[in-house]
This record gives sequence, C-alpha cells and structure tokens, in this order.
Amino acid sequence: MKIQSAIETKLKNAFDAQVLSVENESHMHSVPANSETHFKVTLVSPGFSGQVKVKRHQAIYAVLAEELAGPVHALALHLYTPEEWSASGQAAPESPNCKGGSIGDAAMAAKLEQGVK
Repeated sequence: MKIQSAIETKLKNAFDAQVLSVENESHMHSVPANSETHFKVTLVSPGFSGQVKVKRHQAIYAVLAEELAGPVHALALHLYTPEEWSASGQAAPESPNCKGGSIGDAAMAAKLEQGVK
C-alpha cells in the first residue's frame, strides 16, 4: 500500500477535498498479486468549479507525475465539484472488467520492475 498511500497523501495536500477515495484496482487486472499499478480516484473539491474535465485531469496528473512515470499503469479519475457530486447520487461509476491487455505489455513489465526496486 506504499503507492496508494503516497497518492492519497499527495491528493490530500494538493486539493481541498470534501471526498477522497483512492482504490487499488490492480487485483482486477492481469498483473502479479499485491501489485499497485491500477487505481481509481474519486475526488470532490470546490476547486474544480469552472474547470472542464481536461483541466481537472491535468491538475491530478501534475500532482501524481512521479507515480505516473513509474509504477502506476492506469488511473481512473472521477473528479467532481460538490454540486456535481450531489447530483451524481454521491457515487462514482463502477470500473469495467479487465480485458487482459497488460499481460504481454513490455512497457507494463518495465513499470512493474521499476516498482519492485
């Protein structure tokens, strides 16, 4: 849970989050057991008001640049203003099942190796 904890800490420090959930979804993918490679982030912040989705995502990518350059292979982002969160029923969408694409991916293997060191 080292990577998950780092993601949670960085997002807590960077955003005025009313809701923050970081879920390790690696077990749902074709990666070794106990991996920390696939995450789902749900973040509700008034700071997202007036920002389009692309700008919100870019803000997250900037904060998590180190993780995205290293061990994190996939990051599902569900970013809301408090009003959008309320209108959504206060639930992020479920993640789809893995299609198995990572199993022979050389880039994924390199990222896993990088995370082990």
